[in-house]
Amino acid sequence: MASQNVHTFTLENFESEVLQSPIPVLVDFTATWCAPCKALAPLVDKLADEFQGKVKVGKLDIDAAPDLAKQYGVRSIPTCILFKGGINAKQQVGMATYDKLTQLVAAQ
Repeated sequence: MASQNVHTFTLENFESEVLQSPIPVLVDFTATWCAPCKALAPLVDKLADEFQGKVKVGKLDIDAAPDLAKQYGVRSIPTCILFKGGINAKQQVGMATYDKLTQLVAAQ
């Protein structure tokens, strides 16, 4: 079951939810047809719960917002990008362990 702490990012809310966020934001660039993305989803959910209030965690469907994926150089999914102050601070391309995702956001 998906975590209620995982946000849904869209082209319409990306600027306000991600780029203007007062706290760091981890964006999981994903797609409904992507098997590795589905495998990563429970880890992203767990991360959202663990870092609630410290890091905003959400998903962006690249099929619904291809221009955003292109703008941030997403060529392979899943790709997780940590935004701090509206800037791409770190990223993880491909499937990752929970520890790897935690390292991505913990050092923020």
